[in-house]
Amino acid sequence: MRLDLTHIQRWIAPGARVLDLGCGNGEFLEQLQNARDVDGLGLEIDEGNITEAIGRGLNIIQQNMDDGLTNFPDQSFDTVVMAHALQAVHFPDRVLDEMLRIGRECIVTFPNFGHWSCRLYLATRGRMPVSKFMPFSWYDTPNIHFCTVKDFQQLCEQKGIRILEKDMIGNTPREPLLASAWPNLFAVTATFRITR
Repeated sequence: MRLDLTHIQRWIAPGARVLDLGCGNGEFLEQLQNARDVDGLGLEIDEGNITEAIGRGLNIIQQNMDDGLTNFPDQSFDTVVMAHALQAVHFPDRVLDEMLRIGRECIVTFPNFGHWSCRLYLATRGRMPVSKFMPFSWYDTPNIHFCTVKDFQQLCEQKGIRILEKDMIGNTPREPLLASAWPNLFAVTATFRITR
């Protein structure tokens, strides 16, 4: 399981009602149900992932987040999770508003495009970075909104979103210290726990 998913589990209370936006194949939601006994629901757009998640015995809805989440009433979940999907939606600010409407707390994780290796790659090669972490070329990437830690924090400030906790994940065992001290430069993945 991805490191960001391992980190954010501690922010989800046992028995919580959880909506996992962009749940993929359901691996994380299944882990939450098994380890934290959550009442989980997944939202996914990819049919292959939906089939795999249903095969795991999960409750999944096929829906595009960009079309809104109006089918969910206000405060209908304890926690709404969107892991590594913020950069792939067309209207990230609107999706955040909807998440905070339907969830008491939200957890968002995203790749930090301000990481030093991305900067160096772009500066020295003059091309969009391609790496193990971001294995796509500019023309076939699912990422349409490149966001840094500072960008996300500024958006939260503009929208009156409270950051309850954040955790910056580095690329190596020694990088967590650097990622915490200088997140915009050293965090590979940013994780935020937010509320209104």
